[in-house]
Amino acid sequence: MASNMDREMILADFQACTGIENIDEAITLLEQNNWDLVAAINGVIPQENGILQSEYGGETIPGPAFNPASHPASAPTSSSSSAFRPVMPSRQIVERQPRMLDFRVEYRDRNVDVVLEDTCTVGEIKQILENELQIPVSKMLLKGWKTGDVEDSTVLKSLHLPKNNSLYVLTPDLPPPSSSSHAGALQESLNQNFMLIITHREVQREYNLNFSGSSTIQEMCLAESGLSYPCHRLTVGRRSSPAQTREQSEEQITDVHMVSDSDGDDFEDATEFGVDDGEVFGMASSALRKSPMMPENAENEGDALLQFTAEFSSRYGDCHPVFFIGSLEAAFQEAFYVKARDRKLLAIYLHHDESVLTNVFCSQMLCAESIVSYLSQNFITWAWDLTKDSNRARFLTMCNRHFGSVVAQTIRTQKTDQFPLFLIIMGKRSSNEVLNVIQGNTTVDELMMRLMAAMEIFTAQQQEDIKDEDEREARENVKREQDEAYRLSLEADRAKREAHEREMAEQFRLEQIRKEQEEEREAIRLSLEQALPPEPKEENAEPVSKLRIRTPSGEFLERRFLASNKLQIVFDFVASKGFPWDEYKLLSTFPRRDVTQLDPNKSLLEVKLFPQETLFLEAKE
Repeated sequence: MASNMDREMILADFQACTGIENIDEAITLLEQNNWDLVAAINGVIPQENGILQSEYGGETIPGPAFNPASHPASAPTSSSSSAFRPVMPSRQIVERQPRMLDFRVEYRDRNVDVVLEDTCTVGEIKQILENELQIPVSKMLLKGWKTGDVEDSTVLKSLHLPKNNSLYVLTPDLPPPSSSSHAGALQESLNQNFMLIITHREVQREYNLNFSGSSTIQEMCLAESGLSYPCHRLTVGRRSSPAQTREQSEEQITDVHMVSDSDGDDFEDATEFGVDDGEVFGMASSALRKSPMMPENAENEGDALLQFTAEFSSRYGDCHPVFFIGSLEAAFQEAFYVKARDRKLLAIYLHHDESVLTNVFCSQMLCAESIVSYLSQNFITWAWDLTKDSNRARFLTMCNRHFGSVVAQTIRTQKTDQFPLFLIIMGKRSSNEVLNVIQGNTTVDELMMRLMAAMEIFTAQQQEDIKDEDEREARENVKREQDEAYRLSLEADRAKREAHEREMAEQFRLEQIRKEQEEEREAIRLSLEQALPPEPKEENAEPVSKLRIRTPSGEFLERRFLASNKLQIVFDFVASKGFPWDEYKLLSTFPRRDVTQLDPNKSLLEVKLFPQETLFLEAKE
């Protein structure tokens, strides 16, 4: 089964190839074919001969034969989700449901909508139109087929038509409808749309262009020119102008020669109306163009792109690519200088109003819904107008700076009739690569195929970039983790060092306090020792009390005191030996009593510590 990312790519390619805009319908068709892109396309756009083999499922499915002429030369050959390759016919037959086709048929001022299965014939369409328009089938010419005129017996499936089609009916054998007055008929014609089918002989291409009846050729509007309604066929070619040969240093000067398919003098030679090269089908006439796409000498690229987008919408409608508003450098930033998963291709549209291909390319290809959808999903689209020489020179300068002189010279040497151009740019690590330069003389299918081919190249490069980016991020994550671990280790070491320093400082402080206290105690002890009265002799005229004091360590302190000495002197004596009375209590044995609780001003005789007594010291709690 395909992954979600593969399914998104298959869905996008399927919609681009089939023109199916309804996502639910597209997903249903793909699921019916097990997400096999080629099988699903063959089920929607069947062919009579040949088969296609899908890279998704591996099974061989009857389908359209691979035709090199229908694929651009730059189409990729590498296998991918949208790659096609011819294989040998298979005996396996896959049944397919009939495909419904929508036709909008225009006849004069009426539009008829017809919905048929692709197994029906052209004649069945005419029979429906006969009932709707009340025109005999024998008098009816059904035009607008992309393959040229077709027979009534032609099966619609064999024409490989898209889902939505536009046709028109001609009735050359029927007289035009009568009108109450010529003025009323003229007013009605001015409000109608004329289709000009113009064949360009030099490039052997045909263009279908729609103009309102009020559009003019010099001073004559189309409604008064004698053109057949709703469709008129013209042929465009070039012819030399000998009268100007000597004036232009023997250079060959050409103008446009138009040949009309109308009878008589309904439509004269176009040169009599002053038609310039490509004026009618290139939308280059000043009578048809209201304002330039971009101001001359555009200084601010953002403002210039705003005007370009507004003018493009007014000419070709709101269904067009979303043009990036900003400088080319900003478009690079948006497309290339982001995470690999978010990168897109950059499409640069180069417009030229004087080109005969501009109107066709913009209206029929660049504004096709499939192209607009594909560009919006996968591209950043930036535009520039090269009609004015100043704007052309500015873009060539930008092009030379960003893409190099080769690309700039390629664009510089393009002839006017080769415009518009579509540049497909892919950002790389060190430079920006131009993948494709698409000229205006292309078709919707060719344009889509070349966009898809560029997308395949970009996708392959993007996958490599994503892999490199993931590996780089993994390395950076490891390095960040190592750096973080090293930082935490340094912080832990610093914290230990600081804690040790604090501990040492605290110890030093406590030691200082202890020393100070000891010094203070020693000073007190010395002062008490000096203040003690001398020890009386054993043989003394006064009564003498002999005290024997046991210390907590088991040692004994012995001294004689006068019986008249106060108890405080005994306390001072004990304190002078390192046992201050506020820390130790002096106890007698028989009876057991706390001597330190007695009045220190009483004499030893009064407290009955006479003639001798044994005491012991005990630390206070």
